[in-house]
Amino acid sequence: MLDQIRQFILDNDLFSPTTDIVLVAVSGGQDSVVLLDVLHRLGVQIAVAHCHFGLRGDEADADEQFVRKLAKQYEAPYFAEFFQTKTFAQQEGISTQMAARALRYAWFEQVRQREGYACIATAHHQRDAAETMLLNLTHGTGLAGLHGIPAKSGHVVRPLLPIDKPALFDYLVENRLIWREDASNDSPVYQRNRLRQEVLPVLRDINPNLDQTLQITAERVGGAEEIVRRYVQDTAAEAQHTENEVTYLRIDTLRKTAATALVLHELLRPFGFSYLVVKDIVAAFGAEPGRQFDSPTHRLVKDREQLVITRRNLGNFGTHQIAAGQETLKIDGLHLRLVLHEAEDFALPRAKNQAALDADKLKFPLVVRRWQEGDWFMPIGMKGKKKLSDFLIDQKIPLNLKDDVRVLVSGDGKIAWVIGLRPDERFKVTEETQSVLAVQRM
Repeated sequence: MLDQIRQFILDNDLFSPTTDIVLVAVSGGQDSVVLLDVLHRLGVQIAVAHCHFGLRGDEADADEQFVRKLAKQYEAPYFAEFFQTKTFAQQEGISTQMAARALRYAWFEQVRQREGYACIATAHHQRDAAETMLLNLTHGTGLAGLHGIPAKSGHVVRPLLPIDKPALFDYLVENRLIWREDASNDSPVYQRNRLRQEVLPVLRDINPNLDQTLQITAERVGGAEEIVRRYVQDTAAEAQHTENEVTYLRIDTLRKTAATALVLHELLRPFGFSYLVVKDIVAAFGAEPGRQFDSPTHRLVKDREQLVITRRNLGNFGTHQIAAGQETLKIDGLHLRLVLHEAEDFALPRAKNQAALDADKLKFPLVVRRWQEGDWFMPIGMKGKKKLSDFLIDQKIPLNLKDDVRVLVSGDGKIAWVIGLRPDERFKVTEETQSVLAVQRM
């Protein structure tokens, strides 16, 4: 087994067994005790990290004392942390298990960085990977959930992943290792335990080599996921662009993709859209513009030729003032830079994210606010007034971006610039202009 684990470490580039120091997560249970002993026998420099979650009273105290003695036995640096797990779970509105996982990995990484260790080793093994794969399948998952547990993710490594549970137990017995039993591992309250106790025995009756079979399947799925990832990456390069924190996806490009819903789901994954919602979005490709879809964090609007994705909090925007001489304004995702120039030899900007205004015609303080119904201005190049609502329609601004259009208003109430779209004729730079206020949206 030692040779198999050493080769797995090298094949997957988990760490350097000869030069790196590895922080080993040790609970005191069978698996982590094996991991600690194996790495020690392989000559790896190790340190020990133990989490006390404050959930099992005297048993947890005894676990901590056991692991402390274990670290001393292996002459390894020892780190322990005592968490208020239930309090954290209540504060965050999550389960105790999720809270414990978040706390331990965050703390492991803090220790790793502070001490300069190469990585964090956990004792996940072949059966853990099989259980994770089946749990993900039960809850519903894409390709990422079907390759189980990766050998390496960030700074977390799993050297025991190719080893099955019976082999780990045999190693314990052969090497006369002592461990601590955690009674919660048998509690039917946890989904993983129910799967382990009630479901997997039936599946192993059907296929005695289930864990190995699922590991091979996971490897094949991982290869398929890499193919899909590259295809999605190519599609994104052609269909997607982001500007001013707004993401656009070209519908005509998406229509040409194979498995459109799957590809779009991968593209929309960073924005939190579920697969069922993505299927509705694809079905709306041929619908009239204006259909909108929400995730917990973002809003997607089906426009004429593209999908437009914005954060759902973009509309939460108040009124902000800019004093005379103020050079920047940073608010709610908007960053403006203001520079005063002499008009002589000033080159007028051409980009929409910049405006050149006659400084002497502006009244300070300026105001930045969302546009409102009834707003009007005189688009540069025009002599007459135009309702801002009509202007936005003419500009084909998608519905969810209309809510975020902001205006720069002179102190006398006149709109000087529809930010990012068009300055006002009344403030344009002319031959008589003495000073220019250049405003740029960063």
